[in-house]
Amino acid sequence: MEGWEPPKFVWRTAATLLLAGQVVSRLFARKVHLPNLQEQIKMVGPATLGVTLLTSSFVGMVFTIQFVREFARLGLTRSVGGVLALAFSRELTPVISAIILAGRCGSAIAAELGTMAVSEQTDTLRVLRTDPVDYLVVPRVLACALTAPFLSLLAFTVSLAASVLLADVGYGVPPNVILESAAKALVPWDVLGMVIKSSVFGFVVAVVACGWGTTTLGGAKGVGESTTAAVVISLVCIFVADFFLSLLFFQGTGDALRRVVRAHVRALRRRVR
Repeated sequence: MEGWEPPKFVWRTAATLLLAGQVVSRLFARKVHLPNLQEQIKMVGPATLGVTLLTSSFVGMVFTIQFVREFARLGLTRSVGGVLALAFSRELTPVISAIILAGRCGSAIAAELGTMAVSEQTDTLRVLRTDPVDYLVVPRVLACALTAPFLSLLAFTVSLAASVLLADVGYGVPPNVILESAAKALVPWDVLGMVIKSSVFGFVVAVVACGWGTTTLGGAKGVGESTTAAVVISLVCIFVADFFLSLLFFQGTGDALRRVVRAHVRALRRRVR
């Protein structure tokens, strides 16, 4: 099959996987360009913080509307805080933060590295005996992986605060009821799992963006295609990774809501007595 070439998506995927392996090997070898890492952290954090907090607050209020209405019909208003806290910590805030990170920073990384690739700036780095992976890729991947957990923690706090505010103002559920229910439902592993998920999502977003950026061909058109593809593929990878991490972290029968309901029943019994 003379002249046959693999589809572009196949060889770019292979190059991205190879790039991920190179990043991991550099991290284990502690080959990190610290000035670039600090610069990337300063760019990633402020660039996504405002949008992440705004989005998480409205998502928290939307879920509060749904849960309070349905739980009120069952007489389980005191369990709403536990359900919201579990939903936010285990799924919503890590995924939302990662989606915003992919849209805001992943696209910027892919566009920046794609522009450098088509203008042969990466080749110039090699001529200067500087490895582009060490200088360009590793700082960006590490910055996203380190920043994403902090974004998720802040998003979780804001979403729960928005839920408490709406439940109190809109439905007359006291803030202490929501917070006590959330405290009884959450365990340290829920927060740790949120941090691990966020870090993995940040790593995936940055690796995909860097992989598609460094393999860009075709000038300005290629840069646009790489940027769009990097965001779309990052979103797909986030949901795939979320499925497997959730399957790994939360297998078996949970007892978080059981603890909340038992506490609610004990409180009712004390009132009756």
